[in-house]
Amino acid sequence: MVFKSIRGTKDILPGESDRWLEVESTVRRVFRRFNYKEIRTPLFEQTALFSRSIGALTDIVGKEMYTFTDRGEESLTLRPEGTASVIRSYIQNNLGEAQPLVKVYYLGPMFRQERPQAGRLRQFHQFGAEAIGSPRPETDAEIIALTIQIYRELSITRYDLKINSVGCERCRPRYREVLTSELRKIAGSLSPDSQRRIAENPMRVLDSKDEKDQSLTAQLPLITDYLCEECRSHFEGLKSALAALRIPFRIDGRLVRGLDYYTKTAFELTSTELGSQDALAGGGRYDLLTAELGGKQTPAVGFAAGIERLLMVLEKIKGAGDTGGQPALYLAAADAESREWVLAQTMELRGEGVWVESDLLGRSLKAQMRDADRQGVRAVLVVGQKELQSGKGSLKNMMNGESKEVQLSALQQLFAKAL
Repeated sequence: MVFKSIRGTKDILPGESDRWLEVESTVRRVFRRFNYKEIRTPLFEQTALFSRSIGALTDIVGKEMYTFTDRGEESLTLRPEGTASVIRSYIQNNLGEAQPLVKVYYLGPMFRQERPQAGRLRQFHQFGAEAIGSPRPETDAEIIALTIQIYRELSITRYDLKINSVGCERCRPRYREVLTSELRKIAGSLSPDSQRRIAENPMRVLDSKDEKDQSLTAQLPLITDYLCEECRSHFEGLKSALAALRIPFRIDGRLVRGLDYYTKTAFELTSTELGSQDALAGGGRYDLLTAELGGKQTPAVGFAAGIERLLMVLEKIKGAGDTGGQPALYLAAADAESREWVLAQTMELRGEGVWVESDLLGRSLKAQMRDADRQGVRAVLVVGQKELQSGKGSLKNMMNGESKEVQLSALQQLFAKAL
């Protein structure tokens, strides 16, 4: 029997994994600069955590979660998103007791059983951040600035920031009534998904990707016309903060988030490099979620971004080449007698921080040189009995072909200086 990876999952192969490491190290570096600390939550949680936070009527809970019953007859679910787990941990570990504003980030795999497509797998990877404890629009602006900074440092500068307010528990019910009434007038012409959403979550109809739906709903009232004074003031504060940060944006009254816990701010960062699947990152404010999950009423705002989507953009910008770099040195043994010295010296140099490779297959010198060239090594030192007796060897620069004599006893100092 020949085994293959499960549909919707993907091996991250050597070479490709170097690009993942580049992205992950950049993400962590920017988060650290903004003073966000990493939080690592389990890959699975109680199913009720997600059905309660995300919303029982959402597509994620209704059709996409990987849910199973363990041997203790408890229903568990592989996490489909990160925020619910973070808030569960925030409540359980009393993180808010130590400081009034908790700023955390996460990075890791998520799981949804949806139809695999470009940049969207059944096991996919996200990074995201949550700022828990502040109701102020400046916090929303910092989250947006943080999101943008990550992409800038990865050389992604062509993006579009869309913002909206989705109201709160006071003003949203009135808008939903108005919107539902208008949608029922055109229900028969809408897509099946949108027809279903009229009763379940009418605001999601505005976010439909169906072109006919978009045309039919183009003139429907938007929630920005129904905001209460608090939500309106918060939205104006966000716009002012973004202007102060010189972050360009456009207001999209049709932008709503797919999860039930959002209030007030919603935002999305899109790329012109991805075609129709153009979303890079999205987020917003969720002031009701902590109380919904059993904690104190606590304001919060955050975002999440897909790494696979990000890598697709980087591939278009930079190409799909190996970004891992090359070893600094290849030690080649000219004869059997020198192999022990080469092995010992390889390990010593690695202990000093030098990226060095040598042969472990017992190949000929000619084959070793071919291997060094294939790996793109920067320099090769051939060592045999003659070199060991004289204590000197010829170091060949593989970039320009030049060679120079070096003392074998001084290799560590030579490469330490070069590094």
